[in-house]
Amino acid sequence: MSDLTLYSMPSSGNSYKVRLLLALMGRDYAHVACEATSDALARAKAAGHLPLGKLPALHLGDGTILTESNAILWYLAAGTDWVPDTPLEQAQMLASMFFEQNRHEPVIAVRSALRSYPHRAAQATPERMAALLEDGHGILGLMESGLGEADWFGGTRPDLGDIALYGYTHTAQDRGGFEMDRFPGLQAWIARIAALPGYAGLDDLP
Repeated sequence: MSDLTLYSMPSSGNSYKVRLLLALMGRDYAHVACEATSDALARAKAAGHLPLGKLPALHLGDGTILTESNAILWYLAAGTDWVPDTPLEQAQMLASMFFEQNRHEPVIAVRSALRSYPHRAAQATPERMAALLEDGHGILGLMESGLGEADWFGGTRPDLGDIALYGYTHTAQDRGGFEMDRFPGLQAWIARIAALPGYAGLDDLP
């Protein structure tokens, strides 16, 4: 029996990042699905299982609850090949993770959410959607340039920066309406992650 229990939103890229890393690491865990507006989400909040009121939340065997998707990634991957060896490489990985939450997620994820969730449809004004589309293509362009000729954002091997950025990027076209044909480097990178041993897709729930 696993000592990890993950409360996650199945359709959320932030929750998916954690499920993906756990799958790639071959870690067993119990999963509690709490989709947006669901009774399960309301029950989890009422029971105190989500200290910040949002997902994902990782419950450890000693009762500790970890929140914030990228902090959870760091905890799970500490001491493994998913974290680079040197302080410089670690700082570069963290830069990718901070970029994902500060620049990428507020645009790519938000436009996807406005298109995907009926309870957010009223917020999807034409002006806002157009601005998010333009800004998102700019963000994706920065990623394309940053990747350059490398296979991974960390350089020689995939790390947590790749996992963090993959969560919402791999559905940016289908869910967000972004034109991924503009970014062949990103498309190749998405395919490389999907080919990693142990990979689990967004809909592959434990």
